[in-house]
Amino acid sequence: MATEPDSSRAILHVDMDAFYASVEQRDNPELRGKPLVVGGTGNRGVVAAASYESRRFGIRSAMPMAEARRRCPELLSVRPNMGKYKTVSKQVFDVFREFTPVVEGLSLDEAFLDVTGSLKLFGSGERIGRAIKQRILEKTSLTASVGVAENKLVAKIASDLDKPDGLVVVEKSRLNAVLDPLPAAVIPGIGRETLKRLKAAGLSTVGDIRLADIALLERVFGRFAEKTRQRAGGIDDRPVVPVRAEKSISAEETYDTDLADPEAMRTQLLKLTERTSARLRKAGLEAGTVQVKIRRADFTTYTRQLALKTPSAATDQLYRCALELLRRWLAEQPGAQVRLLGVGGSKLVPASQGDLFDTESTPAVDSVDRAVDDIRARFPGTEIGRARSFKRN
Repeated sequence: MATEPDSSRAILHVDMDAFYASVEQRDNPELRGKPLVVGGTGNRGVVAAASYESRRFGIRSAMPMAEARRRCPELLSVRPNMGKYKTVSKQVFDVFREFTPVVEGLSLDEAFLDVTGSLKLFGSGERIGRAIKQRILEKTSLTASVGVAENKLVAKIASDLDKPDGLVVVEKSRLNAVLDPLPAAVIPGIGRETLKRLKAAGLSTVGDIRLADIALLERVFGRFAEKTRQRAGGIDDRPVVPVRAEKSISAEETYDTDLADPEAMRTQLLKLTERTSARLRKAGLEAGTVQVKIRRADFTTYTRQLALKTPSAATDQLYRCALELLRRWLAEQPGAQVRLLGVGGSKLVPASQGDLFDTESTPAVDSVDRAVDDIRARFPGTEIGRARSFKRN
C-alpha cells in the first residue's frame, strides 16, 4: 500500500512498538531478544508492557504477572521507570511537532497527527510517516508503527496491521477492501461480550457488520447500530484535537503481600499521595477532589472521594483527605485486607498562587513540597519523601 489517500485530509496514527519494554531493551543489552515484561516484579502485579518476544507466549498488557510467568517460566521482568519513559516520550512528541502542530496525544507512546496542512511542505502523508519513523529512530533508537488514512478511525486500525516497525497507508479507493476482512474486534468499542453476540448473529468481520441488515445490527448494538455500521465502513469525521485536558492524575500500587495493618495502609497511602501531588505540581495543576481506590484481597474494589475547600497540589492537604477516606472505609470494613491502594486528584484546575495576602487560606504548595520538588529536579531518580512514608511496615 503505497499511494496517498485520495482525501482532503491526511491523518497519521503513530504508535511506538512495545514502548516501555523497548526502552528497557534499548538501555540494557542483556534484555534484548528475550521475553520481557515491564510491571510489578512480584506475582501480585500486572503486566504494564510486553516485549514482542514475550507476546509469542500470549502475554499481553494488563495480564496478571502470575499468569504471564506460567505461560513463560523464563520470563524476565523489570519495574516501570516512568521518569525515563516520559523523557523518551518528550523526544518522540518533539519529532511529531517538527511536522505539524496538530498533535493529539493519547498516551506517552501514541498520538494522532493531522498533517493536512503540511503536505505542501513535506510531501505526501506516506512520506511524512516515513520521515517521522526515521527521525524517531535517529533520536531514540526505537521503532514506531504508523497508519495513514483520511480519518482517525482508519489510521488507528492501519497502524496495527504491520507491527512492529510498520507503515500502512489506506487510501479511500481501497478502504472497504482493507477493512472488510478484518475481525470485528478492530472496531473501537467492541468488547468481549459484544463479540459473543456478534458470533451468535453470524457476524465475525468488519465487512459482515458493514453489509448486515440494520434490524440485525440493532439486536446486537441497540441504539448504536447505525454508528457501528458507519465505523465498519470507515466513516469518522472526528477532528484531531491538539490539546487533551487532564481529567485526573493518580498513583496506585498492587502489593505482593496483602496489607492487614491499618498503620501500614496509612504509610502506603502517604507514599501514593506524595507521588500524586508531585505529578500534579509538575503538570501545573491543582485538584479540587481527592479520590482513594481500595481493592480488597478478594478483588472487590471500592472508590471514595472528597472535595477540597479550595483546589490544591499540597501533599499534606491531599493526604488529610485521603486519610479520612481510608478511615471511613476501614470503619465499614473492619479487619479487611488490602491488595491495592490508589490516590488520585480530579476536577483539575491550573495552579495559581492564590491570594498571597490572605493569612487564613492554606497555600496550594507548602515549603516541604517545594524543597522536595527542587531536590528531585536537581537529582532525578532520588527517592525522597516525608520520613513517615519510609516507615517499615
